[in-house]
Amino acid sequence: MTGTPGVHRLAVVGGGPRATYALERLSAGIDRLGPDRSLEIRVFERTGEFGSGEAHSPTQPRTSYLNRIGNQVSFAADESVKGAGPLRHPDQRPDLHQWCRRRFLRTGHPDLDLGPEDWPKRYVHGMALQDMFDGYVRELRAHPQVEVFLHHEEVVDVRPDGEGLTVHGADGVGFPCDQVLMVTGHTHHDPRRSARSRALTDFAQTTGAAYVPYAYPLDKALTAEVSGAGRVVGIAGMGLTAIDEILFLTEGRGGSFEPDGQHGLRYRPGGAEPAQLLAFSETGLFTFARPDNHKEADPARLEHRAVFLTPTALDQMRTSVGTPGAGGGSGQLDFERDVLPLVVLEMAFVHYTTLFGGHVADFLADRLAGVYRGFLAGGPPHGERPEDPSRLLGPLEAAVNELADVVDGVLHGRVTVARAAAGTSGWAVEPTVLRWIGVVFGTEREAITRAALCHNLAAPERVAASWVSPWRLDEQPHGNRFSWERTVAPLAGGPSRSPGEYREAVLDFMDRDHLWAVHGNLNNPHKAAADGVWRDLRGVISYAVDDGGLTPASHRVFLARYVRIHNRLANGAAAEVMSRIRALIRHGVLDVGTGPGAVVVSDGEAGRFRVDGPATGASCLVDTLADARIHPFDPQLDASPLFRNLLEHGTVRLWRNASGAGDMFEPGGLDLTERSHPVRADGSVEDRLTVLGPAAEGRRSFLLSALRPGSDHYVMRDTLTWLQNFWRVLESAGAADRHRADDVRV
Repeated sequence: MTGTPGVHRLAVVGGGPRATYALERLSAGIDRLGPDRSLEIRVFERTGEFGSGEAHSPTQPRTSYLNRIGNQVSFAADESVKGAGPLRHPDQRPDLHQWCRRRFLRTGHPDLDLGPEDWPKRYVHGMALQDMFDGYVRELRAHPQVEVFLHHEEVVDVRPDGEGLTVHGADGVGFPCDQVLMVTGHTHHDPRRSARSRALTDFAQTTGAAYVPYAYPLDKALTAEVSGAGRVVGIAGMGLTAIDEILFLTEGRGGSFEPDGQHGLRYRPGGAEPAQLLAFSETGLFTFARPDNHKEADPARLEHRAVFLTPTALDQMRTSVGTPGAGGGSGQLDFERDVLPLVVLEMAFVHYTTLFGGHVADFLADRLAGVYRGFLAGGPPHGERPEDPSRLLGPLEAAVNELADVVDGVLHGRVTVARAAAGTSGWAVEPTVLRWIGVVFGTEREAITRAALCHNLAAPERVAASWVSPWRLDEQPHGNRFSWERTVAPLAGGPSRSPGEYREAVLDFMDRDHLWAVHGNLNNPHKAAADGVWRDLRGVISYAVDDGGLTPASHRVFLARYVRIHNRLANGAAAEVMSRIRALIRHGVLDVGTGPGAVVVSDGEAGRFRVDGPATGASCLVDTLADARIHPFDPQLDASPLFRNLLEHGTVRLWRNASGAGDMFEPGGLDLTERSHPVRADGSVEDRLTVLGPAAEGRRSFLLSALRPGSDHYVMRDTLTWLQNFWRVLESAGAADRHRADDVRV
């Protein structure tokens, strides 16, 4: 196929959020299209939900929430995006909160009556995405040389065809094009293509049990037939998808939540919910509540900047302790041995500077300088206790003991601030005491203490004697210590628990976690440590992992263990959403008593699935097993044949993380160039095709995200990389057409 002279054909495969962002940039700069060129755009979306895709559909149940506040979601490039090209007027690029306010003023719908730091429902995000997409399409169609076609159709293959490509729909029709942008978003696995899920499916089909391998769309996956009144539903997973399922099956079935003075919320059943929901996972805990984001007041100033976990430090360790990759060059690291100690050190540092104040940062960093330099150089303590991720914290804990000793002495009247200040160096005593009081007891208590210290009205001990921390923090200066082990497994290491005792332990932890979340990511040391490292420094973690930065064996461990830890610590639901989950547990409709390590057994005698909890001794029969775990990208297991077909005829190949010693790991993602073009089976590059999003998982990490304003967000950077190549190819084709025309005239 050779394109028609003067007409450039673009196919966008996938009509979800990334397609919206792509059309935003394309429409904003469409005047770049020369007078001798025309552009034909075809967008393919199998669900017909253009702009949102299925995952963000505005038709989804009203019970699902975003896990990001409204003013952290955008739909267009802004001034933070370097080299973005023409920017829209601020009025034409609202964030989600601003979009909701405008729509609320027109409709009065309560779901749109949101403040900038409120948590929108997911369907609202879908409405906004579709609205913005429609606007960008109208802009493009208004250009006299642009046509836009929207195809409610699944794409099953993209094949080379002469100088171009042909996009093949499920109905067999082929569409010739010059360039293809693939933004298919997250897809799910075909249960028949996995031995584990195939066995569960077969068991369900031969018994009265039901197996739901994928949750979305919720109303189609969890019908009343498989999850109605009287049925017991087991939910495998306790992350965001599980929360969606639980709220859909309770609040979405007519249940409601009412204020409760003691616990926050009380659940009132609607009568159509299942008889019982059983949620279980390897950890036995839901993801932790996202903290109130106080950094939004000034992200550039308030988001944490790395002190120890830096790209420079990682580069130094690649030289000192890294092992060669298959292509030589920078050494591969072991995440648990080389990177995790820096993650833990950075978390502890954020924890203590939050607790005692930023003015102690230099003091703490100075105490850590020696052990830190030695670790980066690869010598002791790098080789000491390599299995202990906290092995760098000794000097930090000793320095914190000094801080706590002085704070404790001042508060108990053993030493005055002046005398304490005379005996310390590198940090200021009074601000440290006041910060500790403010964090543990609140700003009002901090003001009282300040007055007491300033006017010598009373010893702070007598002022603070009856105070109780409203955040359930330890009320002694030597308390509130950082612990990596307690952070990732807050209920581990305790006594054996019955199902009922475990339920109460979970509720107690969730109650405390709720208070910490409300305390916020700048004031609560525990939440600040997780948010400051696993969110603010996520790009640095990616720098350590991506493009074969870890050994193949360590990469496998990172994906299996530490992505889940990231999700649990820093990618959970809002505190108000988790209040609903707590209320459901208290009501008894939601059971968590199987505890950690629960396993699913197909009980042939009972004709149902059975969930056994080895930690608590629980054993529960369930009528329906619903998988609430998000599947990683794997074209061999995907429900869509698109990527399998691309693999079969060699248009793409899987990316491999290989070591110099010959070890190899295939995470499932495609082998893509830095400009997101797939590497073909023969090693050549298919630069007419660009692949963005989850299909790049494996070589890159943390790719599932909505566009964020004011942050030079990587989703927009990926879009711009595609756009630059798009214009380069289009303009080169135009120049070639003009050259041919000149030859004809001559």
